[in-house]
Amino acid sequence: MTTPPKATMMDVAARAGVSQATVSLVMNGSQGVRLSEATRSRVLEAARVLGYELVKRGPRRTETDKTVIGFVVDEISTDPWMALAFDGVREKAWEYGLTVNLAVTRGDRDMEDQVLGMMCQQPILGLIYGTILTRRIKALPPLFDQPTVLLNCYDEERRLPSVVPGDLLGGRTATERLLRAGHRRIGLITGQTGVEGASERLRGYRQALASKDIGFDPDLVFPGNWQPDSGYAGTRALMALPQPPTAIFCANDLMALGCLEGLKELHLAIPDDVAVIGFDDREVTQYTRPPLTTLILPHYEMGATATEILVDRASRAGARPAQLKVECHLVERLSVGPVLEDEMT
Repeated sequence: MTTPPKATMMDVAARAGVSQATVSLVMNGSQGVRLSEATRSRVLEAARVLGYELVKRGPRRTETDKTVIGFVVDEISTDPWMALAFDGVREKAWEYGLTVNLAVTRGDRDMEDQVLGMMCQQPILGLIYGTILTRRIKALPPLFDQPTVLLNCYDEERRLPSVVPGDLLGGRTATERLLRAGHRRIGLITGQTGVEGASERLRGYRQALASKDIGFDPDLVFPGNWQPDSGYAGTRALMALPQPPTAIFCANDLMALGCLEGLKELHLAIPDDVAVIGFDDREVTQYTRPPLTTLILPHYEMGATATEILVDRASRAGARPAQLKVECHLVERLSVGPVLEDEMT
């Protein structure tokens, strides 16, 4: 008899109608966080029904007596992503009998160099180095003195293993969902120029259009800045076109918030007049009207995966560097219409 797969944090989030960040906060018993009792109850009930729980079993032994992972990040407070990644690292580390030493450098290169130097002088298993924005980095020398895995970034010379979100596939998935709802003129509000996630999601958008033999129209792409104001401005600009789009893909949820407001000001119904899809699965997206269809930015899974790679790398010196892209799953809500029958075939 096949054993059913264990419930994941993603499963609990979907059942409770919240983000993975909320599930993590509730399950870890985080104090001082603004969560209603109703939300906590929904999460706990979903976890109970699905049989999900944080790792409680005894830790596995590693092949080394080193029991600490150094986790160095440039930022952890402005957005929830690195906090989620840290949860993933910490919980997976516990399974291996390891603890995690966290250091935040605030992007200060001198501080970063000092922190890495100090960590490398300690008997650590290895390092996980993360960045708040997905980007290419020039790895500092201390990262080569220990087994190291890059999280949400990658070495410009590809000398270190890295774990990043599958932004290209995510952009394609978002656009394909709009195509499957019958849309053929789809606008895109992109993220900040030069940011990896923005360019990859744009590539995914273009690939999805090409798969349906729909030509790329640069007039349908508005350069955003990841903030609601550019989502609003982009929406007004797109809807002012002689042939406005019937659907808009916003490259993140904050821009989607501005998009929704822009459409409401134009007295357009969502999704009947214009469908909207976001990216990130921020907590607020379940409370918009209508609730926003979006994609999960999988930092929790990325953190857990980076830890597994690090443990393997520490026990097998010389393991080949590689880049692993973690899938960004679609979260269905109400801002996109149903899949049409003829689009399902």
